[in-house]
Amino acid sequence: MRKPLLTASNQSLLNCHTCNLLSYVQAGINPQHVICPRCGTSLHRRKPNSLSRTWALLITAVVLYIPANIFPIMTVTQLGKSEADTILTGVKSLIEADMWSLAALVFFASIIVPILKVTMLLFLLISVQFHSNWRTKERTVLYRITESVGRWSMIDIFVLSILVALVRLGNIATIEPGIGATSFAAVVVATMLAAMAFDPRLIWDAADPANNV
Repeated sequence: MRKPLLTASNQSLLNCHTCNLLSYVQAGINPQHVICPRCGTSLHRRKPNSLSRTWALLITAVVLYIPANIFPIMTVTQLGKSEADTILTGVKSLIEADMWSLAALVFFASIIVPILKVTMLLFLLISVQFHSNWRTKERTVLYRITESVGRWSMIDIFVLSILVALVRLGNIATIEPGIGATSFAAVVVATMLAAMAFDPRLIWDAADPANNV
């Protein structure tokens, strides 16, 4: 039988979820009654309701991803003629304009990254709920990658906000954001919050025979 893993938790050390200060908790004291000496946040062994909150946010992101791709992300009006573009039609327009590098960037940030992030978070959630101890280190690295790359999907929203602010020429040329942009921004925020809600230490709990998580 393997020895229990040496972790901060079984050494009576708790990490603050807000400021990341590592604090010592005396034996016999309920950690829920202890606050961080630096920022005053209540300390927990693991993030409260981590899995349920991550599931809720991930499902929200998946639902919002549908209108984000179906509805127009922006509407361009030139000389009284309006044309609406979704994310995919925008990529197509960039390709037709021989702007391959920008089209690839938009496609990667707006299509590939959200799908990969949802898929990776789904994999991590399922593996934790099935108490898998398969490649714990690699899954932790996968979580760190997922957490760090999600914000880059906001590139489209940043570009759109700049265009909307700059192109205000009345009937000559105007760019207006569409419902697709709002839905897509909500998808990015939901996946970022889902990654923040997930506690990667749950991955290692399954590898520790002393835990029944």
